[in-house]
Amino acid sequence: MSTSEYKSVDAEGDLPISAAELAALATQLYATSIRPGPDSPPVTTQVAPRGATPDATAASSAVTTAVGLAHPGTPPAFVSVPDVQLPAPTSPEPEAIPGVVPVAPRFSPSLRSPQERGNAASPIAPVGGLEAFAVPTGLVPTVPGVLAGGAPSAPPAPTHSPSLRSPQGRGSAPTWPGAVPAVPDLDWSGSPAPSDDAAGYYFLQTPTAPAEPTPALPDNHEIFDVNAIRADFPILRETVNGKPLIWFDNAATTQKPQSVIDRLAYFYAHENSNIHRAAHELAARATDAYEDAREAVRRFIGASKAEEIIFVRGTTEAINLVAYAWGGKHLGPGDEIVITHLEHHANIVPWQLISQQTGAVLKVAPVDDAGNLLLSEFEDLLGPRTKLVAATQVSNALGTVTPVKTIVELGHRYGARVLIDGAQSIPHIAIDVAETGADFFVFSGHKIYGPTGIGALYGREDALAETPPWQGGGNMIADVTLERSLYQGPPNKFEAGTGNIADAVGLGEALRYVERVGIDRIAAYEHALLEYATPRLAAIPGVRLVGTAEEKASVLSFVLAGHEPLEVGKALNAEGIAVRAGHHCAQPILRRLGLEATVRPSFAFYNTFEEIDVFIDAVRRIAEGSA
Repeated sequence: MSTSEYKSVDAEGDLPISAAELAALATQLYATSIRPGPDSPPVTTQVAPRGATPDATAASSAVTTAVGLAHPGTPPAFVSVPDVQLPAPTSPEPEAIPGVVPVAPRFSPSLRSPQERGNAASPIAPVGGLEAFAVPTGLVPTVPGVLAGGAPSAPPAPTHSPSLRSPQGRGSAPTWPGAVPAVPDLDWSGSPAPSDDAAGYYFLQTPTAPAEPTPALPDNHEIFDVNAIRADFPILRETVNGKPLIWFDNAATTQKPQSVIDRLAYFYAHENSNIHRAAHELAARATDAYEDAREAVRRFIGASKAEEIIFVRGTTEAINLVAYAWGGKHLGPGDEIVITHLEHHANIVPWQLISQQTGAVLKVAPVDDAGNLLLSEFEDLLGPRTKLVAATQVSNALGTVTPVKTIVELGHRYGARVLIDGAQSIPHIAIDVAETGADFFVFSGHKIYGPTGIGALYGREDALAETPPWQGGGNMIADVTLERSLYQGPPNKFEAGTGNIADAVGLGEALRYVERVGIDRIAAYEHALLEYATPRLAAIPGVRLVGTAEEKASVLSFVLAGHEPLEVGKALNAEGIAVRAGHHCAQPILRRLGLEATVRPSFAFYNTFEEIDVFIDAVRRIAEGSA
């Protein structure tokens, strides 16, 4: 029989399958392997250079390689190739393809609205790939695992269990024959591929994986497949009051990707034990998972040592730890603590309490009417008695981004320790504690797609060395007699008792998820959302924007004339839109602006321009009295 009439046999129905059908099946399998799992080995597939259109022979060759068939002569035609159009580096937007409906919104800083994007083909970002999507044929295949922007740092290989090599964290590490397909030459500048020791990706553990240069991706944020991201968050498929859920309460808490949910379940199914004690296998697994999470935090915020990372319940507990442990030792009558008017209650109340106990004086740096910190007035508050400066990096009520590097430099100039509240900055801005020079940096896991009840305190080595234990108990001691106790060094010194082990592990997975997407890409996309929403909301009659600083992140607070914030929040909830309405645990800054409450929509990287359109329409109808 001829090659074009090649037949296979269906194992169940004993039905012949043509080569064309087999090729189409192989193509579908390739599409589902964009995000490989333990049962989906990589496929060696040729990818055409960026901007090129492969001919039928080249496309068929990829399928031939995938299914192991030989096709001399003209290969059979096939359909449903999961290809996409990648924009040329010199063009901000690919040419429109007539009759092609985009798979997902295409993010470009020059295209703010869904209507302005037109019918351009949308590339696929395979992080959390979509099922059964339709894409145009005859275009350049996407590169598995690629999102636009600088390539994020690969996490180090886990040391505790080979069973966690797969993205789902289940099963043993698969080994497949043959070489892992090389990344195609896309005319981008290259950098060495991560080594096995520097990356925990299971496919890099394959003995035959080539150590070839991996091209760096252009940091122009041209591609951001928000639908692929949304597919990773199961709660976004919920409905509220018969409407699709629109989660605009991200400043309060963020939703969780499936990988975090799976990691928590895996821990309780396979690793649950106490840590740092016992000689059995599960204790070793749990300890390794916990310490791997600490390393993930260290890497994410740019700390130099894992010993500088202390697990706590969240930002509030971290600030209290510094206030009572460090402040209790180093503050005395007449010493000064400087905070700003932008602070969350969690960065105000602990300093009030420790000031009452020690006799220290609390000073507050002012802001202008837009919510900008007044740096000259801030510096005027500093002096020889200033012992500690505590400032937020991003205001939870206004979204103002403060100049933390300048704040740290000024504080150190006067000999003060500096604490930065990163609860609102951690999911939106790249953090580098070594660069900013902060003595303490604090954040909560649930603000960055991780579990509740877990957070981290970074303390610079010399700052932790002069901080006594905060709580006493097991795990933090080296030796105990009835007369005295000897303590371990950091971090155990500050982690008395059984900690929140499972949620620390979940936090580590959340940070790895964000690393895979890329925090710089996230920041650029969220900034575009904010720029899109701000003028449209401001144009609604009766709306007053609250917090209009030039540097902002995520938050878009407002009030509506003639309507209480709670009333607006309830009306939006009827439309399936979740926002915060109230004082946001930041009463001083709202009162500085003459308010007791606002409506606060806040965005994350899984939100869309279309959701903003729904929100704007709902607010307009409320303002007009038709909602």
